[in-house]
Amino acid sequence: METPLQITFRGLTHSDAVETRIRERADRLERYYDRIIGCRVVVEELHQHHRKGNHFHVRVDVTVPGTEIVANREPDANHAYTDVYVAIRDAFDAVGRQLEDYARRQDGCVKTHASPRGGEQ
Repeated sequence: METPLQITFRGLTHSDAVETRIRERADRLERYYDRIIGCRVVVEELHQHHRKGNHFHVRVDVTVPGTEIVANREPDANHAYTDVYVAIRDAFDAVGRQLEDYARRQDGCVKTHASPRGGEQ
């Protein structure tokens, strides 16, 4: 990455363990696409529930030449994101898939269909 990784915590105290996990996952993104310009990660604790657990929102913004790839992971109906590590994993998995697709398009590995000429089908 050309610019250093930016990690922001909102609504929760800074955690070295969470930061370490994010740095590991961000380093792995270069497997999918090696020309990443920058990466920003926001980890936000949405509510402080004593009975149902805390809910986490994780957003990963990856800047590549020509565009920005964004993955959000928010709590859903089944409360899958009451564990911050699960939310981080899923957000980075989603951005990794998007980076793979972007790399394929850049390399020309995506099949395009020729459009029919006037009147032909």
